[in-house]
Amino acid sequence: MYNPYFVGKMAKQSMKRLFNTVILSLALSAATVSAKEPQAEVGGQLPLEELRLFADIFNQIRNSYVDDVNDRELLENAIRGLLEGLDPHSAYLDASSYDHLQTNTTGEFGGLGLEVSMENGFVKVIAPIDDSPAQAADLRAGDLIIELDDKQVKGMSLQEAVEMMRGPQGTKIVLTIVREGINAPFEVTLTRKVITVRSVRSKTLEPGFGYLRVAQFQTKTAEDFRFELEKLKRANKPLKGAIIDLRNNPGGLLQSSIQLADIFLDEGTIVYTEGRVPSSKAVFKASSSEPADTTPLVVLINGGSASASEIVAGALQDHKRALVVGTQSFGKGSVQTVLPLTQERAIKITTARYFTPNGRSIQAQGILPDIEIQRARVQPLNKDGEITEADLHGHLSRDDGEESTSRSRKQNNGNGEASLAESDNQLFEALNLLKGIYLMGQRVPAKAAESE
Repeated sequence: MYNPYFVGKMAKQSMKRLFNTVILSLALSAATVSAKEPQAEVGGQLPLEELRLFADIFNQIRNSYVDDVNDRELLENAIRGLLEGLDPHSAYLDASSYDHLQTNTTGEFGGLGLEVSMENGFVKVIAPIDDSPAQAADLRAGDLIIELDDKQVKGMSLQEAVEMMRGPQGTKIVLTIVREGINAPFEVTLTRKVITVRSVRSKTLEPGFGYLRVAQFQTKTAEDFRFELEKLKRANKPLKGAIIDLRNNPGGLLQSSIQLADIFLDEGTIVYTEGRVPSSKAVFKASSSEPADTTPLVVLINGGSASASEIVAGALQDHKRALVVGTQSFGKGSVQTVLPLTQERAIKITTARYFTPNGRSIQAQGILPDIEIQRARVQPLNKDGEITEADLHGHLSRDDGEESTSRSRKQNNGNGEASLAESDNQLFEALNLLKGIYLMGQRVPAKAAESE
């Protein structure tokens, strides 16, 4: 699907003036293609020689290309190439792409459930979306899609590849994947369906310890997050700590990420942006209108955590409000402004870079976790043959009126942790760290706490 990364405060009027200036200059250059004398750039800004070259190529295509091509289509292709040549996130949005982008930010769309970008001519997976065909097929951040239904991706634009991956619900598509660590490409068959993104969900991992999964930053994400956090507090009295899972969260709306971080911060910068034009320079600060939530936090990130999710992780890390664990994030630290040109068309253009409160650039670097936890397969050792004191004949009683046996010990210990360790070792380790944070907080001497 098309990446819905768009944020920023670029003034629309100035952008429209710039766009109109370029179009006007192209028109002027087309009228002077035959001029023999070289001319200086207008205002020292626009290279007229290159604009003449563009107009000459445009005319050559109109006159000599094997098929007749509509002038409107040629100009749209030129605009598309102009933007896609800048970086992987700037793009021209025609009616279809613009509609998809607007739909994605509200949370429901059709397709495979993939956040993607273009890298070296191939489609690169940023993250699969929760409860999607892509996640069910175990597609991972960093996978390269080299073929779609036996058609080479090389040479396609990102928009063309995305259009191929979309389709009616229930239809199938075959993706050929290249994955690091696997010697040969392999095929995955996915069945398209309508993807409804549930932005936030929660559950209790163990009594007193909650889990909040943020899949994507949409319009109501912060509001939904508050609701799920309060639900955990009602179910766990007290809520000793919470894990915010931002793994494979590809980002979304800047304002939602700021609002979520603001839940846990009373003051200070959450994120700031810097760009070439004054309107792209902005500082977003925490609000003191409501007291910050003080629940101990661990934030989980990985290589699929990008954009808005990196803003939240970076802000909470810099303010020492949370322990960030997992693996290094994606490093998508640039601001995209969506500028509507008409009711059906827009351009998405990179206008600034993100910086964490401490001045760290997220772009191409990402967020480094405080504690690295690699994804791994954990196999608990079989304890069935262990002998304990409770198994010995004539062992001393517990002196509390209760009888202890090896079986009762195992029932008391339970097997939930072993199951979590096997299914998600990163979450299991994050839970252990959260328990440690809570226990150490309970053991701070009274005098030390007072001095703070």
